[in-house]
Amino acid sequence: MLGTAGAAGAAGLVAGGAAGSGIAVAAQDRPAPLTGIGTGHIPFEGAHQAGIVEPTQARGHLVAFDLAAGADRAAAAALLRRWSDAVRAMTAAGHPSTPAGYDDQVAGDAGPSSLTVTFGFGRGFFTRTGLTAQLPAALAPLPDFPSDALDPRRSDGDLWVQIGADDALVAFHALRVIQKAARDAAGVRWQMNGFNRTPGATPAPMTGRNLMGQIDGTNNPRPSQPDFARKVFVPASGAPSSGSPAWMAGGSYAVVRRIRMLLDSWDHLSVTAQERVIGRRKSDGAPLSGGTETTAVDLDAFVHGSLAIAGDAHIRVAAPASNSGATMLRRAFSYHDGIGEDGAPDAGLLFVAWQADPMRGFVPVQRKLDGGDGLSRFLRHEASGLFAVPGGAGPGEYVGQRLLEG
Repeated sequence: MLGTAGAAGAAGLVAGGAAGSGIAVAAQDRPAPLTGIGTGHIPFEGAHQAGIVEPTQARGHLVAFDLAAGADRAAAAALLRRWSDAVRAMTAAGHPSTPAGYDDQVAGDAGPSSLTVTFGFGRGFFTRTGLTAQLPAALAPLPDFPSDALDPRRSDGDLWVQIGADDALVAFHALRVIQKAARDAAGVRWQMNGFNRTPGATPAPMTGRNLMGQIDGTNNPRPSQPDFARKVFVPASGAPSSGSPAWMAGGSYAVVRRIRMLLDSWDHLSVTAQERVIGRRKSDGAPLSGGTETTAVDLDAFVHGSLAIAGDAHIRVAAPASNSGATMLRRAFSYHDGIGEDGAPDAGLLFVAWQADPMRGFVPVQRKLDGGDGLSRFLRHEASGLFAVPGGAGPGEYVGQRLLEG
């Protein structure tokens, strides 16, 4: 899993005096604005879509759309062009603009704030647009996992959009523009909202924590590794072994899962018991086999006659060494949707995993986790989706153009 949780600091109100004057003084005493956050710029155009390899932003929205009845291939192409043109404007360096016709002034004072908007296609998209001949074999339905408790109303979808930004209003503005630009071509099927730690909230950059308090994401593959692109992106020549057609060159496949964390049950465990379930120290993320957070996990290490990393520890069961090398790039947001009907926090992880072939990445790992991961007792998979995310757009192009106009 990859998830982070945090909260942005805020200046407190100054005590004493009338309420109005207190607020005014507090505003004057606030620290200098973190202008570096607002000026963060991630280009929309490129070989790959933005929002895959970049660090997760402080705010995120995941939303799926279904094409409207009667919306054909031409309508879908027009929609993707509107969306791409809108994102190109909103992510411009320096002073991004609001696309014509969508000026709500919500983000008018802000810079791009590392905004990314990523688009993907579900299986239903190909049927509705008459493009079943271009349906990738790797987009086969995910298998049923025994512990799943999926809500079909919050799963799948014809189109998927991932929005991330380091400012909440910038992220919300992008969401509203995307929804408005859908017009009569598509309607929202489901939407999920997430968050991560705000940049600058810690003294130095560090691996984030999830809502269980664990440092999470240490073993995520990194772009600097020689086999990173092969595991995450479809090669330029396509991927015959996984059935990816030429239009998917430079693209990736996103598995999206809404995973509720049973936090009340988790919090009843001692820290020592929690560390045994994960296989890492909670304080600094170091593996129980020894070292620091970045020390390679020694799955064969023994401590006092027992395995240092328990047989059902999460990092053991999820390790590539335990899954014939299966790897995926996990890029997620935490979520909190209040208190559920059971009186417990409706909170957890909006899990997004990227890979060149989900049948060789996510599926074998999840099968192993579903059957032998000690952490699974404290998780509930409540929604799921798989989407083909095409490569990036060039100047003047729109995402998916090679599919829709090929």
